Amino acid sequence: MLKEIRPAILILVLLTLITGLAYPLAMTAIAGAVFPKQAEGSLIERDSKVIGSALIGQEFKDDKYFHGRPSATSAPDPADATKTVPAPYNAANSSGSNLGPTSKALNDRVKEDVDKLKAENASAPVPIDLVTTSGSGLDPDISPEGALFQVPRVAKARHLPEERVRQLVADNTAGRLGGLLGEPRVNVLELNLALDAAAK
Repeated sequence: MLKEIRPAILILVLLTLITGLAYPLAMTAIAGAVFPKQAEGSLIERDSKVIGSALIGQEFKDDKYFHGRPSATSAPDPADATKTVPAPYNAANSSGSNLGPTSKALNDRVKEDVDKLKAENASAPVPIDLVTTSGSGLDPDISPEGALFQVPRVAKARHLPEERVRQLVADNTAGRLGGLLGEPRVNVLELNLALDAAAK
């Protein structure tokens, strides 16, 4: 019996070392050498201080900043651990709202957001990504249309010409990967940093 068990245990230990230790360490080392910025979390720094990641959105509420997509992430309620409270862009709790198209709560929230955005800029249709959450709730990007929609509000709050703010949006718009994959997008944190730099 030991004759049959020994090879099985040896294979188990060997495959555990290869697939559980050697392979992950090798891939981590290769990723760190070939893609160092991405392997470290695509961190964004200002004045030698990490202020965020290009991969995780942040909440901006001030009128002088571009706002990202709504976030459906939540956190435990400090007052009652059995409940949750909204915690936008909570990377520890990546998730969508799981509310369907027939949900009254979702429809009410979207209608409220659309009404608020129409009051902000009545001359343009509201881009869908400004009122819908992403599947993760952490999306750092908005569409170029979503950024351009916000230009009048940001320009007014910053006392900048709208054309200058539109140019910043164009300068910070990333195209499709390889010209084929994905959609054009604007990273909200990077655009807001460029806006801060332009306002100096």
